[in-house]
Amino acid sequence: MSDLKARFGQAVAESKQLPEKPDNMTLLQIYALYKQASAGDVDSERPGFTDMVGRAKWDAWNGLNGTSADSAMQDYIDLIASLK
Repeated sequence: MSDLKARFGQAVAESKQLPEKPDNMTLLQIYALYKQASAGDVDSERPGFTDMVGRAKWDAWNGLNGTSADSAMQDYIDLIASLK
């Protein structure tokens, strides 16, 4: 496993133990970076209007389309480090 993937795994573990819960916009950013790093570009339909949380998550993830997995991993690592 590469060093980046190891550090990403460590950051994922640390994200579950942050001293305080981040605000909703930061949580969306964490979610989007994680999804982009682990699954790549969005490959599903945008959720319907009644699923506001699902739409917000989809929009955040879709905003990262084209971002490489390595770049998303590094951004995720940096974001979690800034929240500790």
